[in-house]
Amino acid sequence: MSNDRNISAALQDQLPTFEPGHVWLVGAGPGDPGLLTLHAANALSQADVVVYDALVNDECLKLAAPDAVLEYAGKRGGKPSPKQRDISLKLVDYARDGKRVLRLKGGDPFVFGRGGEEALTLVENEVPFRIVPGITAGIGGLAYAGIAVTHRETNHNVTFLTGHDAGGIVPDAIDWASIAKGSPVIVMYMAMKHIAPITERLIAEGRKHDEPLAFVCNAATEHQQVLETTLGNAARDVENSGLKPPAIVVVGEVVRLRAGLDWKGALEQGRVLSGDPLGVRTRDKSA
Repeated sequence: MSNDRNISAALQDQLPTFEPGHVWLVGAGPGDPGLLTLHAANALSQADVVVYDALVNDECLKLAAPDAVLEYAGKRGGKPSPKQRDISLKLVDYARDGKRVLRLKGGDPFVFGRGGEEALTLVENEVPFRIVPGITAGIGGLAYAGIAVTHRETNHNVTFLTGHDAGGIVPDAIDWASIAKGSPVIVMYMAMKHIAPITERLIAEGRKHDEPLAFVCNAATEHQQVLETTLGNAARDVENSGLKPPAIVVVGEVVRLRAGLDWKGALEQGRVLSGDPLGVRTRDKSA
């Protein structure tokens, strides 16, 4: 018996059974199907219905049971999309029909994924459910781009925010002044469309024009693209690049780490990484 089969056998008794009439809200991670959790893979293998988002990699769906119904319920800015309330109630209807319902969401259901709204609808309608966290793109997607969201030489805190609110505009509820002054690293979801007013606001609140910024598009997939620029040039450079969402945007000195941490690019090009982008080892030697 191979080692992977030993692992599977050892864990099988510990994985939960997907009961009829239940809904599982599951995070699929940022793209690479290898980043699915064991609970997510277990859910896919048992579900009768999989209601999935636009950001779920098609390769993940191949793990669904052969007879499972796959239903798309993606929401993308600027395109016709089902209403959130309709999606939530559809989960209720399927569960009341005795189906094992898997709501599969890109990243993590509770990180800008409206998982809380869907879960509260299930509570309202007395439908039993389970939450299966996933790797959020603001961490996993940046890691695949060779960008660490924290590094002790650059930052001891990080802020995650969304670049648009329920109405599709830059959120007024965000305290941009406090974030600009207090967060050395800012990770933004759904911000590409509004990057011009966002960067202008951050610069107006004290961030430097030449601060490093990166766009990571289609993170953790074979189509991943990364654009490194600066806060002041971000709007112009991304427009000229032709890059499109979905994208994660990160602002801060950690972007410089990519010069030494782009492991995915190095593997694809058959090279070994080297260098000291922050001059850390140089400073240690001279200390």
